[in-house]
This record gives sequence, C-alpha cells and structure tokens, in this order.
Amino acid sequence: QVLADLHAEGRLPGWVTGDEVYGRDPGLRAWLESDQVDTGYVLGIAKSTRIALSPVTTARADSVLKTLIASDWVIDSCGAGSKGGRRYAWAWVGTAAPRRHLLVRRSLVPNAKGVRELAFYLCFVPEGRPVTLRTLIKVAGRRWPVEEDFQVGKDAFGLDHSQVRTYPALLRHLVLAMAALAVVAVTAAQARTNDGLAPPPTRPNQAPPADPGLIPLTVAEVKRLVNLLIHTWHSLEHHLHWHTWRRRHQARARWFHYRTRLNRQ
Repeated sequence: QVLADLHAEGRLPGWVTGDEVYGRDPGLRAWLESDQVDTGYVLGIAKSTRIALSPVTTARADSVLKTLIASDWVIDSCGAGSKGGRRYAWAWVGTAAPRRHLLVRRSLVPNAKGVRELAFYLCFVPEGRPVTLRTLIKVAGRRWPVEEDFQVGKDAFGLDHSQVRTYPALLRHLVLAMAALAVVAVTAAQARTNDGLAPPPTRPNQAPPADPGLIPLTVAEVKRLVNLLIHTWHSLEHHLHWHTWRRRHQARARWFHYRTRLNRQ
C-alpha cells in the first residue's frame, strides 16, 4: 500500500528492494513490472525459488552455482558498514526473460561452520533503462540502512514498545518515535566528522596506533547525551568518561577489523 500511495503521488523511486518476504510475493512483482508502474526491483528470494533459465528449463535458484566459474564472480561492496565496506562476491545470471535477472551474493569469509553464506535476488530492469552489475549491487545494499534504522528505532526509541489496540493509537506512537529518531539522526549527521580517527592500516602486520581516536558520533551516543539533559545516575564527568571510552573502544575495534581484512586478502 505504501508503494501504491507513492506511485499515486508520483514519488515512487526508480528501484525497489526488499527481503524474501517481498521477493516471494508474485502480486508485488507483477505490479512493479506492469506497464503502469514499470519500476525496477532487486528482491531477495529463497534458494529453492524456481527460476526460468531458458524457455524450456526451470530450476532452483541455487542450481546456477554449478554453472558458475571463478571469472563469473566479482568482488564489490554493496555499501558502507560500521567497520568498512560490505564486500561480497557477486554473480549476475541471465534468465529466459531479457528484463529479469538472478543476482547471487556470496560471503568472502566462511562462517563458523566453514560455509560461505549465499543470498539470491530476483531482479527486474525496466525497458530502455541501461543497467550494470554495480547498479544492482548498490540497490541490493540499500536494504541495510533501512534495517539499521528500524533496529535503532526499536532499541533506542521504543519503536515497537507500545501496548495499543487501535490503529490511530499505534500511528501516534510510531510518529512520535520516528520524529525523535529523526531529530537525533540529523544531529548526529551534522556533528559527524572523521578528523579524530587514526588512519586505517595499510599492511597486514602493521602495529596498532597508540591512540585510535574516536569514532564519529552515532545516533545511539547522541541519544545518550540528550538523556543527560533530563536525568543522570552518576556525575556528569562519569557519563562523559564512558561516552569517550565507548567511542575510543569502537575506533580500536574498527582499526583491527581493517587489519584482519588485509590478512585475508
């Protein structure tokens, strides 16, 4: 309904992305592909989803892995994370429909079970719109900031902490929580600077800096500072000390994460 409202207002974005909940909805995909809407999408799908790879061949999405060779994979980042770019190996596979494609994402590092995690996306490219693999990767990565916003909203602003029974009451709670999140997020963005961070490592065996600096202010940290205007449990110096300690600790963790990546390359 949100997408339909945006389309009616002429504000529907050129690309839509979502997880498997939306990717397995044929009605949503058909609506986005319709001549009236004609909007591109990169939607997550299950590995068992049947894909028409040719006019006479339909197979599971994960079956294409057997046909891929090393040169079919491209390593690229789908967006910035708290510890650097979210780098994965990507493969772009054509289907029987010239405007539909299968995008495969594979982790660069095995998980605890020694398996490289996989994710599959069904893509649709509107007629007459040039597209590259990099574009599809960027669209797929746009889901992470949305997920992070919801997570911060739930953890720090009580987005899901309501006990209401009617839609108007729920809507009031959501609007107030999102408004508080927006105010703090804008404040954090305006105060954001990387001047205090130590330069990232350039060698796998590089010694850590004596002072890693401080990470930029996050939404969670700004919210903690705002809370100090209302009430404190200890002295102001005590809270500011732990505020600085957390930011320095996270800066140190980020530096070592970068160095670990160099060791794996």
